[in-house]
Amino acid sequence: VGGFIVAIVLLIIDKTSGYSFTFDASLQSLLMLTFFSSIGLSSDFSRLIKGGKPLVLLTIAVTILIAIQNTVGMSMAVMMNESPFIGLIAGSITLTGGHGNAGAWGPILADKYGVTGAVELAMACATLGLVLGGLVGGPVARHLLKKVSIPKTTEQERDTIVEAFEQPSVKRKINANNVIETISMLIICIVVGGYISALFKDTFLQLPTFVWCLFVGIIIRNTLTHVFKHEVFEPTVDVLGSVALSLFLEMALMSLKFGQLASMSGPVLIIIAVQTVVMVLFACFVTFKMMGKDYDAVVISAGHCGFGMGATPTAIANMQTVTKAFGPSHKAFLVVPMVGAFIVDISNSILIKIFIEIGTYFT
Repeated sequence: VGGFIVAIVLLIIDKTSGYSFTFDASLQSLLMLTFFSSIGLSSDFSRLIKGGKPLVLLTIAVTILIAIQNTVGMSMAVMMNESPFIGLIAGSITLTGGHGNAGAWGPILADKYGVTGAVELAMACATLGLVLGGLVGGPVARHLLKKVSIPKTTEQERDTIVEAFEQPSVKRKINANNVIETISMLIICIVVGGYISALFKDTFLQLPTFVWCLFVGIIIRNTLTHVFKHEVFEPTVDVLGSVALSLFLEMALMSLKFGQLASMSGPVLIIIAVQTVVMVLFACFVTFKMMGKDYDAVVISAGHCGFGMGATPTAIANMQTVTKAFGPSHKAFLVVPMVGAFIVDISNSILIKIFIEIGTYFT
């Protein structure tokens, strides 16, 4: 909310005085890598195995939504006499994909497929999706909560952090030693993840840098835990990751360019509006039912709204809002970060390539 207010204030200053502000996004990228690295450091293989069926079911749900987003986007674009690639930009490239995929696919669509202004349009769609993903998650959760019984949580459970980022406001026993240790691990994740990303650039193993940072975090966590029997102090990982998440979202919203969003064509805005309705309906009638129609399913559905329209940090923020008010959901904070931060990028990349090939037949 604070970042959104700042963006509005800056817009007013721009319109009244002519002064405009540009934010340095380098720190924002670092914060995003820090957040995903902390997700990796919180991913114990023993818990991932427990994810089992819910992990598979959410992956299936996410993949179905990606296909629907691209089908809806391209179909509407063709019906409005626009390039099908415009619909693809307003589909999973920017919604499920977020700013990372928008920045990756925008130049490709501009250079190889001749989509004018593809990069700017992609970033605008991703920004709008980020905002909408955060806005619809709460109402979806409130609607679904009426259909489930909210589990009672004991004081001991409230004070016990089982999954990172689940309850960002509870008190933790953090000291200088575990803070320094955690910061060191996060730095290793970011440096090594960036090196691997550069190493595999332009190869079939090319993935966004944050995915490799998450991978490195998983390897470090499980090597320390299961090989060296060294405990990774999760509350510290939780706090540092939550701080990075909060700052990332605030900076993203502060950097919101209302003028850029206003320049989006009418057809694109119509497509985004329809995609928002599709996301809400899908979360309520597909994700919620596939994940078990219980309290955990409510939290997961709110999270799906976050990364289905914006990004994984938005999903985590949506889920934190629910769990802070109604109690923890260990299943949600186990499967959503893994699917939203890693699996979704694989399935999205595959489906985007397929739909690009389909789009060539309509151009």
